[in-house]
Amino acid sequence: MDIDASVENISKDTAEIIEVEELKELLKKDEKRAYVGFEPSGKVHLGHALTIKKMKTLQDAGFKITIFIANLHAYLNNKGTLDELNEVAKYNIKCFKALGLSEDTNFILGSDRMTPEYITEVFKAAKLTTIQRAQRSMALVSRNETHDVAQTLYPIMQALDIHDLDADIAVGGMEQRKIHMLAREILPRLGYRPPVCIHIPLIHGTDGSDKMSSSKGNFIAIDDTPKEIKNKINKSFCPIGVSEDNPVMEIAHYYIFDTHEKMLIERPEKFGGNLELTEEELIQTYENEDLHPMDLKNTVSKYLIERLAPAREYMENN
Repeated sequence: MDIDASVENISKDTAEIIEVEELKELLKKDEKRAYVGFEPSGKVHLGHALTIKKMKTLQDAGFKITIFIANLHAYLNNKGTLDELNEVAKYNIKCFKALGLSEDTNFILGSDRMTPEYITEVFKAAKLTTIQRAQRSMALVSRNETHDVAQTLYPIMQALDIHDLDADIAVGGMEQRKIHMLAREILPRLGYRPPVCIHIPLIHGTDGSDKMSSSKGNFIAIDDTPKEIKNKINKSFCPIGVSEDNPVMEIAHYYIFDTHEKMLIERPEKFGGNLELTEEELIQTYENEDLHPMDLKNTVSKYLIERLAPAREYMENN
């Protein structure tokens, strides 16, 4: 295995890796595991799909993958009753499978790991964590500004999940960073190895807000119909001439240019005719205001509908 090439591939479209040298050592191992946890709380959207893309990359690099469905964590985080969350979990697992993970991917429900031994380890970790540190760790994960005691258990449990699942790598969005840093701090104090942490950037919501979220309704789900995708992108925030923090441009980056060298923009001759652009050329053309937002939106819609076709087909037939 070419270690440097694998690191470059894994590093693509990540916000950060803590630490790269530790990742290089992991890649030398015959057996290695990576995990990501998701709360079962609504539709699986393009933000989730970006993380699953990274899990597939790790799978290609030889990692055994665990997808942890954190139903108890979501319950502690006031996302619903356990019965409601368990129903959503079934749908979420189906969506993650639809995104093309290999057959040997391990799906685990958080409530299935509640052994006396695990709870004892949670108590040990809790003794090493202040209330203030636990609250800071939850700052970007919780919807609430103040946290009850149950929510302060969340980051401690997540740290222990990493050990309990024997994970070498913990993957998550940037909102998970403080929890992962807590895990890297307290796991060695309990005699366990710290994880390498891979953080995925947060995709902007279609409304231009900082995060795509099912609770905000500013998302494109992986099982949306072609009509829904087109309507959502047509309504998306996409300021003329502005490419940075533009959700439509982000979708093009993550879901078109990752597999296409160029993007074909079809438009009538009276509006300048067709364009075939690399990502760099697209950015320059858009920033020069030589491309109308609706032409960009129509093109991104077309490519995204095609990209998500296998996921829609899987969801319909399974």
